Amino acid sequence: MRLHRLEVEAFGPFAGSVEVDFDRLGADGLFLLHGHTGAGKTTVLDAVAFALYGTVSGARKDGKRLLSDHAPAGSVPTVTLEATIAGRHLRLVRSPEFERPKRRGSGTLKENAKATLTWLDGRGENLSRIPDIAEEVGRLMGMSADQFFQVVLLPQGEFAKFLRADNEERGQLLERLFDTTRFGTVEEWFLDRRRTSAHDLDEHQRAIDVLLARVATAAGIEGGADADPATWAHKLEDEARETRDLAADELQKTKSQAKVARDALTEARRVLELQNRRRRAEAELEAHAAGAGRRADLVAELADARRAEPVATVARDADAARAKAAAAARHVEAITDGLRSTVGGADLVAELSWPPTADEREYIRSSIRVWRDEIVRLDGALAESVAADRLAVEVGRLRARQVELAEAGDALSREREQLPLALREVEKALDSAQKARAALPALVDARDRAADAASAAADLRTRRAERDRLERGVLDARQKHQDAREYWLDLLQRRIAGMAAELAGTLEDGVACQVCGSPEHPHPAEPSELSVTKADEDKALAAEQKAAAVLTTATEKLGAVERAIDVLVQRGGDGDADALAQALTAAETAVGEATALGDEIERRSASLTELRDRESYLQERARDVGVDAAIVAERITTSTTQLGEIRARVSEAAGDAPSVEARRARLDALAESASELLDARDAGAGAESAARELVAKSETLAGDAGFDSTADAVAAVRTAARQGEIEAVLTAARDAEVGARSVLDDPEVVAVAEAEPVELASVQHAHDVAAEVVNVAVAAASDAERRLLDLERFVGQLDKAAEAIAPMQTAHEELAALAEVIAGRGQNARKMSLRSYVLAARLEEVAVSASARLGRMSAGRYEFVHSDEAGPRGRRGGLGLDIRDDYTGVVRSAKTLSGGESFLASLSLALGLADVVAAESGGVVLDTMFIDEGFGTLDADTLDSVMGVLDELRDGGRVVGIVSHVDEMRQRIPSRLHVIRGRTGSTVEVVAG
Repeated sequence: MRLHRLEVEAFGPFAGSVEVDFDRLGADGLFLLHGHTGAGKTTVLDAVAFALYGTVSGARKDGKRLLSDHAPAGSVPTVTLEATIAGRHLRLVRSPEFERPKRRGSGTLKENAKATLTWLDGRGENLSRIPDIAEEVGRLMGMSADQFFQVVLLPQGEFAKFLRADNEERGQLLERLFDTTRFGTVEEWFLDRRRTSAHDLDEHQRAIDVLLARVATAAGIEGGADADPATWAHKLEDEARETRDLAADELQKTKSQAKVARDALTEARRVLELQNRRRRAEAELEAHAAGAGRRADLVAELADARRAEPVATVARDADAARAKAAAAARHVEAITDGLRSTVGGADLVAELSWPPTADEREYIRSSIRVWRDEIVRLDGALAESVAADRLAVEVGRLRARQVELAEAGDALSREREQLPLALREVEKALDSAQKARAALPALVDARDRAADAASAAADLRTRRAERDRLERGVLDARQKHQDAREYWLDLLQRRIAGMAAELAGTLEDGVACQVCGSPEHPHPAEPSELSVTKADEDKALAAEQKAAAVLTTATEKLGAVERAIDVLVQRGGDGDADALAQALTAAETAVGEATALGDEIERRSASLTELRDRESYLQERARDVGVDAAIVAERITTSTTQLGEIRARVSEAAGDAPSVEARRARLDALAESASELLDARDAGAGAESAARELVAKSETLAGDAGFDSTADAVAAVRTAARQGEIEAVLTAARDAEVGARSVLDDPEVVAVAEAEPVELASVQHAHDVAAEVVNVAVAAASDAERRLLDLERFVGQLDKAAEAIAPMQTAHEELAALAEVIAGRGQNARKMSLRSYVLAARLEEVAVSASARLGRMSAGRYEFVHSDEAGPRGRRGGLGLDIRDDYTGVVRSAKTLSGGESFLASLSLALGLADVVAAESGGVVLDTMFIDEGFGTLDADTLDSVMGVLDELRDGGRVVGIVSHVDEMRQRIPSRLHVIRGRTGSTVEVVAG
């Protein structure tokens, strides 16, 4: 990377635009960047870093405030850098995020960061997106922003901390510079694999523990396994098998004993049952002999009932026929009474007699036909009556519609008369709203100017009070600075005057004098009460510089406030505050009123359109209402005439009846009653004839069955239930006799007739005891078999699980041991993780490179010693860095170095680290680098050595920029970039040697 030109505007302490020509400045390969404290030397380096990476180094990037306080309001902080990186000539322009005042009103607005990359060699597409630019710069540079800050902008203060840091702090910096992500990934991979392996091993071990518990449960014990779970499980399996065999033998023995008891019980029950059957058969024969008379009576009763059944059936039919004839006669009489009381029916009834004749039947049928014909004619009149009712309803609806149309016509006329006035009012309101919207921009602009002036007036009072306070502070600081400077100059003069006494204080006998060279000192000067030491002078000088810094800070603050006052006056804030506030209130009121009126344009325009549409609608609606009214009037006249004609015809059809419906109903009732009467008379005559025939038949059947009369036959009848009951009693008696005699004739019953009675209880008890013994043996044998089956299954599963876990255990132990070593634990004696090992290797390379430069700078006295020993209390090792002193041969801590020696060591470390990082980044060529501060701690000889090393850095065309305010550096380095501090901001001056 080689820098060509840097341009900075409104950035940091630079209020205006400043430009640095690095090609001219670095023509000799070495230039000095100097200036007073706070002038902006480091800001130049920040501008380079910001142009490349969009950020600055150190704690300054946390402030996020890169806009210059000295810049005029509205200025845009911008950094432009032209450089050649990896052979590509390009220009980078960046602007950071910053706050700017609002153009109208008070307050600020945030401007976002912007950037562009332009290829000056004409190859490639220019870029304007910040992420794309960051990616391209990172690719060309080959290093991150942190690496750039460490190897290009060498910050000596940070390397002094790095030199004295412990292993942990040193490791954190190295991890930022060297990418150890892949090695950390390896460490995490091993940790994840170990956790996964441990989890899998635990899962298998838990499965084995579950199997052991199941084995113990199946064996019926609570204790755990022995040292060898497999042997213990197989032992339990063998014991269960032996227990199973013993239980099976015991079961066979108890079953044999139970069979003997069961056979004895069966025989006892058989004999007892035979004896009981004999006793029951003898009792049944005695009971059968005692009931012989009763059974003879039942046989006679059953014979009479069966002969009387046909007679009773015919008698019941005759009774039913007589009842039916009586009911038919009553029905005929009821219908006759109804017709006799009806107009037109009495004439029909007067012509009838009983029993009915064929002529009477024909007379009734002819009357029915006459009435049915009249009903048909009346149905036509009824249809016209219904049509008349519907037409009357329609006439009423039309008259109501006529009234509605008349009212609607009146309402439309009234609304049409009022509409022109409403149109004129809405048109006037719309014109007012349009004029208010047209005037709104001017009112808003006037309001913004009034608001800005009022805000400026309020800020102006505060700023002027602050200016008065700062002016007093500047006067006080200037007086203190003058006093401190006079005091320092006085001490300086007094020290010069007493320099002889100060030199005399350093003389030693036999040592040559620094002035005359004589080893003898006969009359050394004596110090007086007014003598001043260098420490007194340095203390006074530091006080003077501190007072100067305080004065500069106070002056800069006063200048900033004065510039702010000028800006506020230009914004109109120097007028009367009350008048400005009143003007703002009036402007805001005018804007509010105009805005409100302008917002009404759309609504008022819509209202005007709506009224005009309403006017057209009313005209069309009035025409439609007039046409509808004429049509309704015509339909009312036609319907009224038609309704009168229909009602006249209906009245004629009703005759003397109240209505057509009443007359039709009366005729329909006469026809229905006459038809019913005809059928009832025929049915009544038939029922009387059938009843007479059935009575004669029942008397004949009673005589044939041997009964004196039909009544006697009916009395002998028995119900089917009674007959079944008699038959059941007779059958049961016969069956009981046959059964009892067959039992007594049974050879087995005959065989036990003389036997002793059986005592069943004792035999049953012996059988129950034997059965219980068998049940216990069966349960024991079943439990033993189940335990054995469970143990065989679980022991087999345990053998397979134990066989599977053995290689897993071995692999896990190897993986865990390797993971511990990689993580810096276990057998890792150095306590170095993989990342620490890689960083230790990089630090060793840095130490070798830095030792070469430190040896030349220290005239061969010092070199770095890298240590890979573990830290105290188990901390990680590999990052130890000490100093070997060749004068004493002792390796000691870097913390024991003096201030100048620490600078040499820090500078050597920075240069060595730059070499290693450049090599790590793929051999990036660093054509330009900067070294910041630290040279004030060196004596003349050491500074010569350091400058010699820096001269070597220029080999190959490299440009080295040294940032220092040491005066001697200006004499040694002719090419200089002078940063000049001022009250209105810093400027730069390029002095090319």
